[in-house]
Amino acid sequence: MVRRAGQKALLHIEEQKLNGCLEILPTSFSPPENPLSFWVLDVLIRPEDRAFTDTEKNYHSRLALPGIDSPIGTFLASVLGSLDFNSVEPVPLRFLFPSINGHVARGDFLEQRLECSQYIYKVTSFLSPLKSVTGIDPCSDISSLDEVLPHAIGAITLNSPANFQNLDADLYDRLSFPWLLSTPLSPRRLAWVQGREDIDCIERALKGAAALGIKLVILDEPGHWLQDPNSPWVDLREDFIEVDITTDDSLTARIVDAVRSYPKEIDGIVTISDVRLASIARACRILGLPTESAEAYDIAGDKGRTRLLETVGADESFVLPNAKALDAYLKQTVQPLQFPLVVKPVVGWCSDCVSKVQDVSELRIAVQKASDRHAESAKRSTAVVVEPYIDGPEVDANLALLDGEILFFEISDDFPSPADEKGAGLKANFQETQNVMPSGLPKVEQHAIRDQMRESILRQGFKSGVFHCEARVRNSRVKYATKKGIVDLESKNGNDIKELGHPQVYLHEINARPPGYLESVAVLLAYGVDYYAIRMLLALGPSETPRLRALSQPFLNGPKFHLSLMIIQQTRAGVMKTADAAKEFLDKHPTIRKNVVDYYTRKKGGDILEGPDADALWWIAYFSVVSRESRRELLERVEFVQGNFEYEIEEQS
Repeated sequence: MVRRAGQKALLHIEEQKLNGCLEILPTSFSPPENPLSFWVLDVLIRPEDRAFTDTEKNYHSRLALPGIDSPIGTFLASVLGSLDFNSVEPVPLRFLFPSINGHVARGDFLEQRLECSQYIYKVTSFLSPLKSVTGIDPCSDISSLDEVLPHAIGAITLNSPANFQNLDADLYDRLSFPWLLSTPLSPRRLAWVQGREDIDCIERALKGAAALGIKLVILDEPGHWLQDPNSPWVDLREDFIEVDITTDDSLTARIVDAVRSYPKEIDGIVTISDVRLASIARACRILGLPTESAEAYDIAGDKGRTRLLETVGADESFVLPNAKALDAYLKQTVQPLQFPLVVKPVVGWCSDCVSKVQDVSELRIAVQKASDRHAESAKRSTAVVVEPYIDGPEVDANLALLDGEILFFEISDDFPSPADEKGAGLKANFQETQNVMPSGLPKVEQHAIRDQMRESILRQGFKSGVFHCEARVRNSRVKYATKKGIVDLESKNGNDIKELGHPQVYLHEINARPPGYLESVAVLLAYGVDYYAIRMLLALGPSETPRLRALSQPFLNGPKFHLSLMIIQQTRAGVMKTADAAKEFLDKHPTIRKNVVDYYTRKKGGDILEGPDADALWWIAYFSVVSRESRRELLERVEFVQGNFEYEIEEQS
């Protein structure tokens, strides 16, 4: 135990690992063959004088620690100011120090990579974007805390002194990636086209840009919430440019004009809007900015062209230019149609107007509905793709590619939708119910998905990017079944397998951008990889390759928990009466709250619910539910949410 001069027994500062001696040593979990580029100092702050009533400032100055106006000083002032002198519980802190010189890949990497650690109460970073740090030798002659603490890059407040040892393994797992780079980093600037509908579906991406030292110039319609100079989020963008972002043939020219008119240099353009990707790529070509092929984006944005390029299933599908072409196709086709079939617009998202049909009469209705979906859009489309219904597990497969190399890849299981149920009618939809990660498919099928998705992406003409792919496995060795009230994948029996052919990966679509915001956040929490950060760095070109490679590395031992991204669907039409159904659910059920790492209510009080038959399918809320123990425990928690979620609506007459 070390007692500092002038403390008058007010505070004990103990080095947890070193038998009470304030000697600085490297942490035991940083072996030379796999250095973490930092070492740690663990301390316990223990209030002893329960009658002490001095002010924060005086208390801080008595310790002779860094000034309150510094990041670490502010942190210490906060810790000391929150001490409960009526408690005997010490405050356990771990300070992290760089062991080598370098340039920090991302200013908030500590908060980002340590989020959801079960051993941590709070993470506080002392780093700023584009920060360079000087390594400090842990074996140097340091005799006091005030000598060494100014060199700290961050501090961790543990939730219990007993968790120092548990935290060792967790840090090794989460921080075993090159967070320090050898080359200096410079500020960059991106134009971001379409700022999204609200902060709740983009906040992490905007904050991620700031942590990367990337300034964002938002291009969107007048009146957008990011335009307001008094917005609480105004600091997350450098500027806002009013641009008509309608997806017509002139969008490229308007983007080019906006970028050229900006008084500061813009280094790249990014959007996550499917229907604008090709236009943005053409703008980048004109401006000489990094981009993938506009033609590749055109193909990816067209489900018909995507289907006909595939080596699996192209001969089982057909594309119609419009609904009227169906009769001609039926007359000329030689092979009888094999039902059930799936009908969908060649342009679409969120399973809008996707139908499963059982006969020709239902086919006619579904084709007309799909053809009409975007017939009056700015970029008119009436084409429809018809393909076989694949009776096999569906997956979301996400890849980060660099020049054809897979930097990161993960799969989640897309659980059965209403239309997957046996006997489901024409009105049943394919809206997602839940995605569970990591996947429960056999490893050989996961590897087949990875390899085929990469080939499909390259076949479309892409080399690099973040891609969200959806596919099914025909002849899979597993199937969905209900066991003790829980639906999950289970192995097929031997007789079923004997009758199967080789597993085939049947691609549904390639979205040439990160997965949806909620799924991107789920991957970030489970794997530690930020798809939005990767996408922004790709938009800046080859100079960002070192950061791109560093930040594409997941946690060393894989996902930190089983996670279900579960969707609460609309079941009836009306006006939502419950103010915030997801929040009210969590407040009512605190036992499940600690196992929900993310949630969002899309349909709040006063919003219109169009019901399950609507063309545009908008869910009510989502929850990211986790289990650190097992997939079964996770699905039991999901079942609890599904069975207890409540909301009130005023039904429309």
